Amino acid sequence: MKLIVGLGNPGGKYARNRHNIGFMALDRIADDHGFAPWKGKFQGSVSEGRFGSDRAVLLKPETFMNNSGQSVQAAMKFYKIDAGDVIVFHDELDLAPGKVKCKTGGGHAGHNGLRSIHAHIGAEYDRVRLGIGHPGHKDAVAGYVLRDFPKADEGWLDDVLRGISDGAADLARGDTGRFMNAVALRVAPPRSGTGSKGPKKPAEAAPKPAASKPEPEAEPQSPLQKLMDRFR
Repeated sequence: MKLIVGLGNPGGKYARNRHNIGFMALDRIADDHGFAPWKGKFQGSVSEGRFGSDRAVLLKPETFMNNSGQSVQAAMKFYKIDAGDVIVFHDELDLAPGKVKCKTGGGHAGHNGLRSIHAHIGAEYDRVRLGIGHPGHKDAVAGYVLRDFPKADEGWLDDVLRGISDGAADLARGDTGRFMNAVALRVAPPRSGTGSKGPKKPAEAAPKPAASKPEPEAEPQSPLQKLMDRFR
């Protein structure tokens, strides 16, 4: 079983913030894969379901970002799982908007939600880093992540969320390669050909050479003509 966590802040005020892209990812997965309705549990919202025969629990901590680890730890204890069965979706300043990368372990890079999870369960859990871009200066980060995605970002954001949902079952099975491929097919689908080539025309038959005219046969000679020819 996998515990799939999306990071964000609770309440309608924050629903479309860049910081809440983790919540958005889980909402899309729950809707597309027929998971159970959300219910309050573990200081958060929980939805249970399956990807085929694989059971999964979706968790949106509602402790606010800085205390996300409390909710994650409580859910882990209840389901008796360790950090290796936890996958966390979170916003990532160090990736360009629309970029997605998977990672296991490592530092929290100053992300308050990850910092809290590290403190409660350690660092050895899986993460899906969802690029939102960087405002350009560290002093602008707080205001940037707590602002809504602009309308100009809605196209790539929808593609990323759909791709995440497409590949969710692969991610839960531990196949990050297929998961990333599912995302890529949404974000950067293969281009179709620039022009359609019609069926090849059958090769035209080479013109047949003109039939040569038969040469006229010589007329038979008379005995007198044969005698004259001998003395020429």
